[in-house]
Amino acid sequence: MVKGNSSTAVMQRRSLPARGLDFFPTPPWATRAFLHEVLQAEFAALGLNSVWEPAAGAGHMAEVLGEVFPSVHRSDVEDYGTGHAVGSFIGQGPDVIAPIPVEWIITNPPFNLAVDFAERALREAKVGVALLLRTSWMEGGERYERLFRNRPPRLVAQYCERVPMVAGRYDPTASVATSYAWFVWHQAHFRKETRLIWIAPGAKARHLCDADLKRWAS
Repeated sequence: MVKGNSSTAVMQRRSLPARGLDFFPTPPWATRAFLHEVLQAEFAALGLNSVWEPAAGAGHMAEVLGEVFPSVHRSDVEDYGTGHAVGSFIGQGPDVIAPIPVEWIITNPPFNLAVDFAERALREAKVGVALLLRTSWMEGGERYERLFRNRPPRLVAQYCERVPMVAGRYDPTASVATSYAWFVWHQAHFRKETRLIWIAPGAKARHLCDADLKRWAS
């Protein structure tokens, strides 16, 4: 996903390229923490067999999803040369579809397009949807009316530590002032209340692998 690299941008805004792309790779440890400490703990009984990552970029999140899901479909509006399907998830160009119905859609979408991602994901996923976004995404009247009023997430999983994201690459030494959380919907249980849980401090230490640094670190 995205983050600017000036102090102001790092706090709360994203700087979008001219084409509107928003490529700020998710640190692999952050995805792994979510999978093991939230998804498997809360939703394993519902099925964790297939997943679609529709903003896959260079694969930083999708490759970690493959550690849990036997079937991972990845796509992106941009061709990053990883062999993923190329097409738009939300009408920015030629549409992209999953080759088979998928249980989950999990992604780190562009912040300004996240409601559009959520709406399509909730139409497509058979079991659930999980979006990684700035915690401030839960604010806003328009977002509430379009999404949260009638389809609030089943839970929000808040990282206690920061999840640094850098434009165009994974930098394991980066720092950031922005907080992130996962917004998770369960298709079978839409309720009017949302449960808040925490991903405990030390997630990076628990879930960072040497292979991540060899594979992704610039």
